[in-house]
Amino acid sequence: MSNATQTWAPYGVELSSRFLLGTAGYPSPQVLAESIAASGTQIVTVGLKRTLAAGGDNGFVEIIRTAMQEHGAHLLPNTAGCRSAREAITLAHMARELYGTHWIKLEVVGDEHTLQPDPWGTVEAAAQLTKDGFAVFPYCTDDLVTCQRLLDAGCELLMPWGAPIGSGQGLINPFALRTLRARLPGVPLVVDAGIGAPSHAAAAMELGFDAVLLNSAVSQAVDPVRMARAFGLAIEAGRAAYEAGVMAPQDMAVASTPVSGHPFLIN
Repeated sequence: MSNATQTWAPYGVELSSRFLLGTAGYPSPQVLAESIAASGTQIVTVGLKRTLAAGGDNGFVEIIRTAMQEHGAHLLPNTAGCRSAREAITLAHMARELYGTHWIKLEVVGDEHTLQPDPWGTVEAAAQLTKDGFAVFPYCTDDLVTCQRLLDAGCELLMPWGAPIGSGQGLINPFALRTLRARLPGVPLVVDAGIGAPSHAAAAMELGFDAVLLNSAVSQAVDPVRMARAFGLAIEAGRAAYEAGVMAPQDMAVASTPVSGHPFLIN
């Protein structure tokens, strides 16, 4: 599925896939394994807090480890469900010890209704985790100043939301996302959360974002495996379109085949 145009390098690790896939809510371990394979993903996330709350991983982590071996995937533990910087920091250290990776997706919830990340708690946790040697993938809103503070805290990559987690609304504020891309041209940006359809993922990639992370849109689909494949194709197509140069919208009609003022070559 992937080709050279898809290559990117989060925290210096070169990857050919720009699709990050969550692992929660699948109907069975087998469907999860097949979805990982169909997606072509090379980064899969796992929520440590939810795993511990369930009393064990039920083989899911082993499935992910198998995917890492078979498809060159990397494990990205996350701090989903944490309500404070201190809680997220503690969980990140547990994840590093359990999974043997310094990568961490940082989530600090600030609002119970929207599950919007707490900007102050996220920045505080990011600063400490960076000092502790973690490669932090911070889940944040599309607020430019918050994103700049996360970069100041040591993050090399940002993961702004497209919409609230699990809402499936797509890109609710394209202006803010375009602003982030324009103001942070050298920073890897991953749209994380709110993606509900492959067209949403393609739209994010067409804006120039480096990757897309999603979970529910695949795991809750009638056919998760086919949906994972659909998202993989959409992400690849969106990136190719961005690199090719997406046509700018026009206020008025512009003839695609003008007939005056242009010479014609007739054999």
